[in-house]
Amino acid sequence: QVHLVESGGGLVQAGGSLRLSCAASGRTFSTDAMGWIRQAPGKEREFVAAISWSGSSRYYADSVKGRFTISRDNAKNTVYLQMNSLKPEDTAVYYCAAAPSTTHFTKATLTRSMPYWGKGTLVTVSS
Repeated sequence: QVHLVESGGGLVQAGGSLRLSCAASGRTFSTDAMGWIRQAPGKEREFVAAISWSGSSRYYADSVKGRFTISRDNAKNTVYLQMNSLKPEDTAVYYCAAAPSTTHFTKATLTRSMPYWGKGTLVTVSS
């Protein structure tokens, strides 16, 4: 019922910045939270950031806190991830996701059952 399309990935040098976007369409009324999950080659998927519909609740993985900023524009049904001071270890496919609550992002057991996913956008950070 919910379609998510990511954009903004690419190749950057360490220390550079990228801004990811995720446009949502369909029956988005059932999703209070949106966010980002990433998966590096050979590694498990990991939570990156999440935001509630109102924007009052924001969560970040410790590995990106202080460098990444999540925001959303409800009029456009779009969530953003501003990624600054990128490191080679940030290299991964970044997936946009939507769920009824931010806890679906912050709890690993719920992340595995995320209701809606995008196809992902690749971020590559060179050293």
